[in-house]
Amino acid sequence: MPTQERVKARTNAVSAWESLFRAQVAVMRTLAAEFPTRDISFNEYDVLFNLSRQPNRELRMRDLNKHVLLTQPSVSRLIDRLVSRGLVAKCPEPSDARGTIIRLTDEGYDMFRRVAVEHMKTITERVGGRLDQEELEQLAQLCDKLRGGA
Repeated sequence: MPTQERVKARTNAVSAWESLFRAQVAVMRTLAAEFPTRDISFNEYDVLFNLSRQPNRELRMRDLNKHVLLTQPSVSRLIDRLVSRGLVAKCPEPSDARGTIIRLTDEGYDMFRRVAVEHMKTITERVGGRLDQEELEQLAQLCDKLRGGA
């Protein structure tokens, strides 16, 4: 690829990244500010959401860390808070004594579902209200493509 094309490709990649990053930050700030409950935090909801999508509503702690946007120590403290409230349970991993399984309790699932209904309304307004159906599908495809390469 000639030098001019490489420079343009690099410039476009950086510009696209900056647009994506700034859009993500703006949307996340709005969703956090408009989060529909004070019963759980936005990050606690993220953990409940991720567990709700797993078989048996459970996940190894190390795998959960890959799904959320927090550091491992922060996730551990957050999980301990959720355990103390009865929203998740910590169980030993049967195949690895060093591992821990995090399981969404029935109470945690009920909390997730109650909050999800209201949170979905905000997402629909803030994201769906700004993009048409074709753009939403294209955005999902592009984001999935980017995640697949990470």
